[in-house]
Amino acid sequence: MLAKRRTYHDPLHGAITLDAADATEALLIQLIDTPAFQRLRRIRQLGSASLTFHGAESSRFTHSLGVMAIARRAFDSITLHHPELWAYRPVVLCGALLHDIGHGPFSHTCEEVFGNQHEHWTMRILQESAPVRHLLDQADPTLLPQLQQVYQKQHPVPLVWQLVSSQLDCDRLDYLMRDSHFTGATYGKLDLDRILMALQVDPSSQQMVVAGKGMAAIEHYLIVRFFMYAQIYNHPKNLASTWVLDQAFRQARVVRTSGTLPADESMNSWLQGDCDHLPLEHYLAADDGVFLYHLQRWQQHSDRILADLCRRFIDRDLLKATDISAIAPERYPDVLAKLHELLEQAGFAPDVYGGIRVARSSGYTLYQRGIKLLTETGLQEISDVSPLVKTLTQPLQRNYLIHPRDINAQRVLEHFT
Repeated sequence: MLAKRRTYHDPLHGAITLDAADATEALLIQLIDTPAFQRLRRIRQLGSASLTFHGAESSRFTHSLGVMAIARRAFDSITLHHPELWAYRPVVLCGALLHDIGHGPFSHTCEEVFGNQHEHWTMRILQESAPVRHLLDQADPTLLPQLQQVYQKQHPVPLVWQLVSSQLDCDRLDYLMRDSHFTGATYGKLDLDRILMALQVDPSSQQMVVAGKGMAAIEHYLIVRFFMYAQIYNHPKNLASTWVLDQAFRQARVVRTSGTLPADESMNSWLQGDCDHLPLEHYLAADDGVFLYHLQRWQQHSDRILADLCRRFIDRDLLKATDISAIAPERYPDVLAKLHELLEQAGFAPDVYGGIRVARSSGYTLYQRGIKLLTETGLQEISDVSPLVKTLTQPLQRNYLIHPRDINAQRVLEHFT
């Protein structure tokens, strides 16, 4: 029997309490208790970014609870004025809670390294993980198909999927606030109350819209998002740590072919092929702890490159990322050739210890219908009304040269500046 109430004390949202007397919230409690969802406790929200921001230790579990909590506030507020939407509460709240259940170890970093797609795995887990699938089917046989519509942005009521995935969704609201809090980026504080008060539904199109009085709060949200990408997510040290992790697993694949790589069944499965087609049990068996355990072991491997890369990641002896955005991109092959020459002279494997990484932020786009503002003359795209938002539509890109600290980047760049 479920306890009557379940409370999760969250550093951002305070007490998140679920009432088992409510059928939807009882289902949420049971979904949270499944092994597939509990696994998210063992996956860091920001991947390897804790090597840059030491407080970035929060998990996908805490984020997923936060998204659900915001979605509940937003949906319940909207349905006070539109009770006809109440039937969609289970799919909105389950969609918000489960949206990240498919993340692999190190979150988005894993996708860069292994090429897996967490959205693909979210649907596989909902379909193939027996405890999760049983709960969804038992609650409502149409719930799983509706969740698929939400994640594919095809639900017939746009509001339902927009609360989960859009330019102004509960996922973004939570991760901007949470990541700002745990990285110490104080400019990331949002006026969440005012944003949620401004969210409405357009009766004719049933899409999510923003009341005109909420425009300033939305402008602030978009500015915060811009700064978080520029200063946190695309921080050069994050690029350097991802590079080291990527090269470590690339080298592990090479060593594995010799039959000398110590690895468990799950790790072997991840290393041998397309990580979107792994057996479900091998995917779910992998988390940050499993991957870190292997990196720890491989520090003692006889392969010098593998051992060094693993040691660098474990000890945070990272490579350096030098900004080369001022150099014309057509010169990059020459820059890379000069770097590789110096690396070879210093005894480094050139392709492993040197390269170029690109950090892109697309800014505000019309992704999934953009953000519609409710004005006296009808619905208008916010970037057409706000000059501030208009400026945020410009993409931002920085290019970095990755190299060991032993190599003086100025010796490379002096030939091209």
